[in-house]
Amino acid sequence: MTNPLLEARAALEAAGRLPDAELDIAAVALQLARVDAPVADWSAATSHLSDLARAAVEAAAGDSEADAGDLGRRRSALAELLHDVFGYGGDDETYEDLSNANLLKVIERRRGLPVALGILWLHAAEAAGWEAHGVDFPGHFLVALSGRGQVVVDVFAGGAALEARDLRALLKRFAGEAAELGRDTLAPMSKRAVLLRLQNNVKVRRLREGDLAGAAACTEDMLRIAPDAAPLWREVGLMHQRLGHVTAAITSLERFLQLSPDGPQAGRVRGLLEELRQRLN
Repeated sequence: MTNPLLEARAALEAAGRLPDAELDIAAVALQLARVDAPVADWSAATSHLSDLARAAVEAAAGDSEADAGDLGRRRSALAELLHDVFGYGGDDETYEDLSNANLLKVIERRRGLPVALGILWLHAAEAAGWEAHGVDFPGHFLVALSGRGQVVVDVFAGGAALEARDLRALLKRFAGEAAELGRDTLAPMSKRAVLLRLQNNVKVRRLREGDLAGAAACTEDMLRIAPDAAPLWREVGLMHQRLGHVTAAITSLERFLQLSPDGPQAGRVRGLLEELRQRLN
């Protein structure tokens, strides 16, 4: 009998060895979800993703203008598919619920955080053969569709298209009245970065609840898919230090220094490592 937790983490480590372009973003998100919900119906969720991809292919085949690059038609087709046909929507009522960042639970409930819904949008767009990427917008994940130009979409709000004035208002809502749109505000995200943003929601919520061990475990799963993310190695090392896991803290902080040997943080980590090593003597 297979162990779902070990199976999921092995799949995450395999994903961590792949180049970003080869990642199946929704499949990896399911494995991340499976770690936290090992008894959930993973096979049903996988089948659902196949159904969603098949429907996206059919939508592209049935709309020649969208397939030729009409972004308005692409946005409308994906919004209709995800929000009208499959019934997905943003969870305004229980936004902080951890289920909103777990793709297995999102598929079951048809409700989720912007980044979880965004992963489903990216999955459907890729199946249709349409270019799309995540947008690391402050406080509110967005999706951008490309073709003849670009359109930015609020997947949490049913797939509404956002004009510059909408983006400016959204930015001020989450980053303060002094915030202004800049060159990097709509920078595209890699698939791996989207997955890390998804899991960061889990980590942050666990920290707020005082679940430091759970936050450390979440960070280690993030490192399985992004093994060269130096800041995460430092972060999990500090968590292990606070938990009293001296050997794990040393291992994590040494890995951080291998990846990021210079700078003020590296100096502080070296000092901390010296203290931790003395505890083992």
